[in-house]
Amino acid sequence: MGAPDDRSEGRGDLNRPRRDIRRVSDTRGELNRSRHDTLRASLRRIWGLVYRHVALYRRSWPRLVELMYWPILQMVVWGFITTYVAGMQPGTGAVAAGALLGAVLLWEIALRGQMGFALSFLEEIWSRNLGHVFVSPLRPRELVAALMTMSVIRTAVGVVPAMLLAWLLYGFGIFTLGPAVVGFFAALIMMGWAVAMLVTALILRHGAGAEALAWSVLFGITPFAAVFYPVSVLPAWLQPFSLAIPAAHVFEGMRGALIGGHMAWDHLAYAFLLDAAWLAVAAWVFMRQFEGARVRGALLNIGE
Repeated sequence: MGAPDDRSEGRGDLNRPRRDIRRVSDTRGELNRSRHDTLRASLRRIWGLVYRHVALYRRSWPRLVELMYWPILQMVVWGFITTYVAGMQPGTGAVAAGALLGAVLLWEIALRGQMGFALSFLEEIWSRNLGHVFVSPLRPRELVAALMTMSVIRTAVGVVPAMLLAWLLYGFGIFTLGPAVVGFFAALIMMGWAVAMLVTALILRHGAGAEALAWSVLFGITPFAAVFYPVSVLPAWLQPFSLAIPAAHVFEGMRGALIGGHMAWDHLAYAFLLDAAWLAVAAWVFMRQFEGARVRGALLNIGE
């Protein structure tokens, strides 16, 4: 037999890196497809839970009216108050009236955002559906994402009519604050999510006894959030506590834009930084209580 051809062996060695490159490329393609499929499956699960709640409102007009009722009632009452204040002092009173209406509208964003998250979770408890939800492949973070989505939908349905009413009846447009108003909305609804996650964690831990917090907890923060007055009005020992609340920076920025004519961007930046810290703490507490409830088997009988 003849000696092996060294040239053919050399060509085989040269072709090996090409085969390795193709193999690595195929592996990366499979990983990308796998990630894409995982993301699509996760989005489908989130949308499935969101659609379940949306379907409840599509079939029940009283539910839709209830979403709009309180924001509109708040706007009507505060609108008359601000009209009275503006009439007493035509100059400064009109500016103060605008600040009050703006505060009412923005605080409704936080309130409706928090309630939209917490009440959507309570809907699962009241319908005895929470155990069924987690028999499915739905993950806790997907539940949180679905509840956040429902919070945005419920907030929009509730607050947009109140904004239109403020413009039609009192000539006040919240969007006169400029593009910063989008930042105000985002900062306040993120704070609402953080509070709602803490409330939900308490419900997971204590059951039906903590359900009332879904309606009341954010009202308890109102005196310290500088909604209707500046932080400087509070006692000196309370001011650091107030400045640790994201909403306080939002309302300080809003008053600076309406009364002073300038936007305090530093307050908006502080609001987002505090939101990130609040959300991180709330997510950690929620996951701890969720795991505890799952270990105790409380997900099946919570609320009973």
